[in-house]
Amino acid sequence: MYTELKQELYKLGHRKLPWWIISFLILFMIFMGLAMGRDYSKLLVMTCYDSSQAIMLILVVVGSTIFSMEFQNKTILMVMYRASNKGAVYLAKFITIFIYNVFLHLVAMLVTIFFNTVPILVNPVAWSTTYKYQQSLFINMIATTGVDIVTSTLIISLICLTSCLINSDTIVIVVNALIIFMGSTLSVNLLNANIGPIKLIRWNPLNMLNLTTQYYNYATYHLTSMLSSTQLLIGTLCYTAIFTILGYLIFRRKSF
Repeated sequence: MYTELKQELYKLGHRKLPWWIISFLILFMIFMGLAMGRDYSKLLVMTCYDSSQAIMLILVVVGSTIFSMEFQNKTILMVMYRASNKGAVYLAKFITIFIYNVFLHLVAMLVTIFFNTVPILVNPVAWSTTYKYQQSLFINMIATTGVDIVTSTLIISLICLTSCLINSDTIVIVVNALIIFMGSTLSVNLLNANIGPIKLIRWNPLNMLNLTTQYYNYATYHLTSMLSSTQLLIGTLCYTAIFTILGYLIFRRKSF
């Protein structure tokens, strides 16, 4: 699988889209800094200027093209011809998107460190300042980033699954973007509809998208998700595994 992963990373690194779209992430962070103002300096630093949704959207745009565009252009045939097996190709693509996910989070942290050093958008806050969970602000930022990598990996598994189901990258982008922006709201509506056992419905996959926001705002989102942060973490990991495996099974049976 090393050869397949090397090829996927090479293709990703030599495309323009994954690089220039980072400017969207930085502009989004600047917008959040201007919108929330200097009164929320600590929260902005902890959440890397609320970069979570922007990163997920970027993953959807870039990640969907890794699968769907190769299906549309039939270049997947060349990839499959050179690969040892379908599993290696699928896993290499998944890991490539995951590595890009980690890279985007590192960029968000570096930009946050810059903004918290240079007083452009917010009043700089000492990294040793105690904030959430009786931890320093720096640890808060690292922990929130780690939690968000788990949440965004769930989105990656959905990207892989929907890309294997649908050949059109446009449709894949629209579907996953709707999940990102409306998933949490749909889950809340489902929980408030009283159409079944709440203890079971609260484990729906859309509810797991609350993991990051609940981590840094537990008091509010715990009432919304009706699950603890630990339960959300477990659910997110389980659904990530399920969607990844389903995507692989569909990819293996897909005719090219």
